Amino acid sequence: MKTREKIIEKLILICAGVSIAAVALITIFIFSSGIPVLKDYGILNFILGKNWSPTSGAYGILPLILGTLGVTLGALIIGIPTGVGCAVFLAEMVKERPGKIFRSAIELLAGIPSVVYGFFGLAVIVPAIRQYLVPLAQKIDPDVSTSGFSITAGAVILAIMILPTIVSLSENAIKAVPPEFREASLALGADKRETITKVIVPAAKSGIFSSIILAMGRAIGETMAVLLITGNVPRIPGGPLDSAATLTGTIAMEMSYAAPRHQSALFAVGIILFVIIVILNSIAQAIMKKLGGIAG
Repeated sequence: MKTREKIIEKLILICAGVSIAAVALITIFIFSSGIPVLKDYGILNFILGKNWSPTSGAYGILPLILGTLGVTLGALIIGIPTGVGCAVFLAEMVKERPGKIFRSAIELLAGIPSVVYGFFGLAVIVPAIRQYLVPLAQKIDPDVSTSGFSITAGAVILAIMILPTIVSLSENAIKAVPPEFREASLALGADKRETITKVIVPAAKSGIFSSIILAMGRAIGETMAVLLITGNVPRIPGGPLDSAATLTGTIAMEMSYAAPRHQSALFAVGIILFVIIVILNSIAQAIMKKLGGIAG
């Protein structure tokens, strides 16, 4: 029995080591491929430059960074209240049988390929923005973009794509709240709405915030869906209806025909994306630990 346990322990250790080695090798490859451009062009010039035109030797990725952050922020603004509200509905309000139907539908969203989301956005979201939102925006700003390919379109699609992550994890966190919390709140005279909003959701906030972190990572790293509907115009967006380019979309679109110097610049874009994700995750993890400490 001890021999079997030792073998299983070694296999688990090997699997963990392979995972760590894979991440390390990928990181080393990306940094070694992209650092030459960062050295020659300058890190600040690369990050703060406003012109991305590799054929002309201009490698400013500020428009790409702003496009990525704009689409991600828009997706979180739409997806967080929708996802958390759906999780509360499934965990506290709906009965078990219809709840299974809702859960199956949400889980189905997670299995749809991202390119299908992109085609849906191309066929439905972009024309809807062009037909309904653009005329309203033109009353305020006549120079607003009329194409429909925009940050808003990308944000709506990404919000749909991150819903399964937020709903599933948030529902589990809400269900993990001890039943004594509900009983005590109701015994003190609170109604169901007050119990949910003032007791259950605050008690589950650490798990809810974990779901938001994972959803944010999914939104930042998404490529195909965003590539199809944001317009892929590498310029600083002036508003939510303007076209934009993202870091991941630019890499996917340009890598196939890039010259060696251009490829190195795209790897440098990957380095910046890697750093952005690490910084955002670190901030989110620190906030989550603080929330966990407060909850405890």
